[in-house]
Amino acid sequence: RMLSGYKPKNDIKDSYKILELEEGCSPDEVRNSYRNLAKKYHPDSSSGMADSKAFIRVEEAYRVVLSDLSAKQKSEAAEEEDEEQLKGKSLQHRHYLSFEGVGIGTPSQREKQYMQFRVDRASEQVLQYRQQRLERRYAGSHLSTAKDVRQSKKVKITQAVERLVEDLIQESMAKGDFDNLSGKGKPLQKFSHSPHIDPMTHNLNRILIDNGYQPEWILLQKEIRETIERLRKSVVAARRKLGEPMTLPEQKQWGRVCEQLAEDIRKLNKRVDDFNLVVPILSRQMVHFSTDKEILRARKMYEAVLEKGSDPDTKENQGEKGKWFGWKSSLMKWLKL
Repeated sequence: RMLSGYKPKNDIKDSYKILELEEGCSPDEVRNSYRNLAKKYHPDSSSGMADSKAFIRVEEAYRVVLSDLSAKQKSEAAEEEDEEQLKGKSLQHRHYLSFEGVGIGTPSQREKQYMQFRVDRASEQVLQYRQQRLERRYAGSHLSTAKDVRQSKKVKITQAVERLVEDLIQESMAKGDFDNLSGKGKPLQKFSHSPHIDPMTHNLNRILIDNGYQPEWILLQKEIRETIERLRKSVVAARRKLGEPMTLPEQKQWGRVCEQLAEDIRKLNKRVDDFNLVVPILSRQMVHFSTDKEILRARKMYEAVLEKGSDPDTKENQGEKGKWFGWKSSLMKWLKL
């Protein structure tokens, strides 16, 4: 079989019958059929139908069928190449005669109908291009770039509120509600002369503050400062009511005052945490208050008050002593005289 002049004895139809196939099958089907028959007829197989002659016929049929399939594939490829060559060699003016299948009637009528078709198609393309350009233009708006439904709803509500406020302002201006305002037509006065502050922003903040619209963190900061000052004054006042040195009942009373101060400081530190969460500037954040430091501060303030209270007494005593020594010196001088 390996000689160059070897030719198989089977023809194409017999080869298909030996492989138990029909013409027009795929190469995969041919390979599967040959594999199954080889397992059945191969001399080295352990099947009971092993036959060397039958295996040789199966192998020859397999080679014939493969060569036939390859020849068919080559012929189909050649036909496709011929068709492509014929298409490429066709006259270039053929497409002008077809009018893309548009219109009926004589060639002149078809040409007019085709021209109208081209005009309509061009207008549709222009409209489509304008629509795409508008979509790209509004693609960067808040509603199209919203990441979720909640954010889009928030944007819609904000825009609706802004439109409502603008409508109310325009309506009030049309009615003349702003005509009787003091300073109409005059520029706003600058409340700050600092070059590092934007005048417009400062004026807007000042107007909001004057009308009671203060940010939450400013109100919290003011509340915290007023609370700690009130607690410090109350502790000093409670200490002044007690004696010096304190007796046992007074010490117990002072202990209760310190416990109440610790509880108030704990509540105040919670307000400090709330303030640190909403303050927009990191340098504005506050630290927790310490009960021990506040008690020590109250003792120092109490001692300072005691020192101020004792100064007039010492001055009076010094004045009395001066008067006594002065009278004694005058008496001695009189006796000498």
